[in-house]
Amino acid sequence: MNRVVTHELVHAFDHCRAHVNWFTDVRHLACSEVRAANLSGDCSLVNEIFRLHFGLKRHHQTCVRDRAILSILAVRNISKEVAQKAVDEVFESCFNDQEPFGRIPHNKTYARYAHRDFQNRDRYYSNI
Repeated sequence: MNRVVTHELVHAFDHCRAHVNWFTDVRHLACSEVRAANLSGDCSLVNEIFRLHFGLKRHHQTCVRDRAILSILAVRNISKEVAQKAVDEVFESCFNDQEPFGRIPHNKTYARYAHRDFQNRDRYYSNI
């Protein structure tokens, strides 16, 4: 349940922050789906083992890309090739955008670190 709520809250954050055009620009949708798959825990090692999809090299990126494509296909009536092209166009920048967490919360410990970083955010920039 936490993953689903986090996934949807990433979409809500994108909607408020980036003014995503959900219905006309598939690249906006692709970017939000990449971010949601990356930050929600959809591609955690435990989940991937349960799905019997796991690898050693760059597996997290592959999983995020695949989950984003599947999410786009679930909500849009477009071909898989169009969805893949949209994800490929935005993947690098959207995968590296980790706001509002500042890091990928792979587990509860990383989520606590992200929350601590958020609480201390003003300390580091107060003297600029």
